[in-house]
Amino acid sequence: MMTKVVQNQEMIEREKFSNLAREFHGEFLIYARSLTRDESMSRDIVQDSFVAAWRNKDKFDVTRDFGSWMRGIIRNKWREFLRKHKREVSLDEDVLESVEGEMRDWQSMRTDGGPSVFMKLEECMSKLPETLLLAVKSFYYEGNSTDEAADGLSIGGATLRKRLQRARISLKECVNSKSN
Repeated sequence: MMTKVVQNQEMIEREKFSNLAREFHGEFLIYARSLTRDESMSRDIVQDSFVAAWRNKDKFDVTRDFGSWMRGIIRNKWREFLRKHKREVSLDEDVLESVEGEMRDWQSMRTDGGPSVFMKLEECMSKLPETLLLAVKSFYYEGNSTDEAADGLSIGGATLRKRLQRARISLKECVNSKSN
């Protein structure tokens, strides 16, 4: 009888964890991508982070935010990767804290009700001028380097960077205006 209770409890925990993993997976991929700048590496780090989180689920303080806890694990997995691959460029702590702050902001917008931040972002993307939209798609969605994206759009690197800057500002203003 006791074994069946333990099995049921394990099944309930696994289901809760699976639901959280599905809910936050996209955000964690975005966060990892902002650290690694590589889609494949981001997916590997997020997957490794979920495995580590599951193995250490008993250490999770339920009074803390799951997203923050997982982003900490993702950061640690990324740092572990950097130690193993010293040629990769590391972000300093100020940049990491800035990225973490942005993710907390995104997460709070997502959890404050209403449509998801990703739906808002998609709507805002559709309102970008074509020149900015193409720059965003080439650099962020297709994962091209600055030089590759600029060459693909037949523009200079400085022009691409300016377009990306304008797009980020425009998207942030649009998403924030829709969340209020």
